Order: sequence, then C-alpha cells, then structure tokens
Amino acid sequence: MRSAIALYLCALAGAILLAACATEPPVADHAPAEDADIGAIRAARYAQNEAIAVGDLDGIAAFWTEDVIIRPSLGPPIRGRAAYREAFGSDPAGTVFVRRPTLIEVSPHWPLAFESGVWSKHLAGVASPPVITGRYSAQWIKRDGRWRIRAEVFVPIDCDGPGCGTPLAP
Repeated sequence: MRSAIALYLCALAGAILLAACATEPPVADHAPAEDADIGAIRAARYAQNEAIAVGDLDGIAAFWTEDVIIRPSLGPPIRGRAAYREAFGSDPAGTVFVRRPTLIEVSPHWPLAFESGVWSKHLAGVASPPVITGRYSAQWIKRDGRWRIRAEVFVPIDCDGPGCGTPLAP
C-alpha cells in the first residue's frame, strides 16, 4: 500500500512540475526600471494583435518604424512601413496573424529590446484553427518615449490544410 501511495505522490509531483514547465517562460532577468519597458512592449504587441484581428491597417502599422524590415515566413523581404502595410492589406478577408511573446529583453545600454515568441496564421479569424505556425523574433527601438518594431523575422515550423500548400519564395 505504501508503495502505491508513494508512486501516486511521485506521479502527482511530476504532473505538477510538468504543468509548471508548460507555462510561459519567464521574462529574462532585468532591472526594475526595465519592468515598465517590458510591459509596454508586451502591451504594444497585444494591441497590434487586436488591430490585426479587426483588420485595422493603420493600427497595425502604427507599431512599426518607417524603416522597418520584415522577413515574412515564406515570402520575400519587405522594407518600410508602407510596403508592410500594403502586404497586410493584400491578405484575404478573415486572415489573422497572432504573435505571442515568450521572451522580452531590454538592453540596459541602448533603447533597444529583443522579443521572441510563437506566431500563427488563421484564415477565418482568431477562433479558426491555425494553418501555419512558427517562431518569430523582433527588434524594438524606443523613439520619443514609445517602443516601435524595427525588424521582424518569422519562421514557419508547421502547417495544416491549405497552409501546407503555401509556396516558399526563392
């Protein structure tokens, strides 16, 4: 009986440990002054996700610098806010991209930050299943007291249904 209880307790402890590890990774160590910056970047990312979800092209573009450089998941590089905005405008209605940050680090020396996370593409709104998923990274720069995205790279890792038929640009 004791071994069954011990086995149960070990299994329970293992399940709790796995659940704890499955949560969002902690934000990198940072000084208290950087907490506000990390929060501002996270809030900006979520606000941009909301703008993407409702198709607000001006709202989406408001988070980029004029000279933003993007490496989309399967397409050619995009340079500049106007070109990136145009690329979003060319997606079929209902297409939504979601970015979920898992790490944000703010430089203690320069007004720069690094973000990485997971992204997904949905064809019929956020509630629809993703057709492409992957990882991304972003460089943020603080200008005039506001954090903006200076560069982004999106790497597709998996796909489903019509997402798997998306060709890779040369």
